[in-house]
Amino acid sequence: MPSPRPTLFLTVGLPGAGKTTRALELAREKTLLRLTPDEWMAPLFGHSDAGGRRDILEGRMIWVAHQVLLSRASVVLDFGCWSPEERYAIRSIAEVADANFTLEHVEITESERRARCDRRWLLAPETTFEMTQADQDRFVSHYQPPTDDELSYGPMPGPPAGLASWPAWASHRWPTLPLIQAS
Repeated sequence: MPSPRPTLFLTVGLPGAGKTTRALELAREKTLLRLTPDEWMAPLFGHSDAGGRRDILEGRMIWVAHQVLLSRASVVLDFGCWSPEERYAIRSIAEVADANFTLEHVEITESERRARCDRRWLLAPETTFEMTQADQDRFVSHYQPPTDDELSYGPMPGPPAGLASWPAWASHRWPTLPLIQAS
């Protein structure tokens, strides 16, 4: 009897919206691996980006998630993924592994989200990074929430110009992610 298809869950949203809480719930309910860059960045580098190292770490986490899916187990990537390109690329990684993809969009009111970020910094600074109001404004200006088409898993658009596939775009976006191809 074939193994059931695994699922790649992707939490999407701004800092403080509840992505990690949702990822923890999924990991506990479904007994799956959870990969959260913030839990690695602070202990390893002491900063949320640390000179571009976040992209390096995320690329390896996506590769690990792909390996987990190939083993027929499920995984949750707790990333945020502020652009549709990032979300389509990760969705394509799941498809190449013959896995399901579930986008978990998490959002709350902007005032509560900012208050949560401030509280977390005051109460547990070792788990987060200080975010000024200017940082928060910048985050909001860069964030592109998932569209209804993304949330309904409509057809994926073609990859951006100059790239042959979404996995190729992903390898370009996350430099430590090897090019993942269908076997």
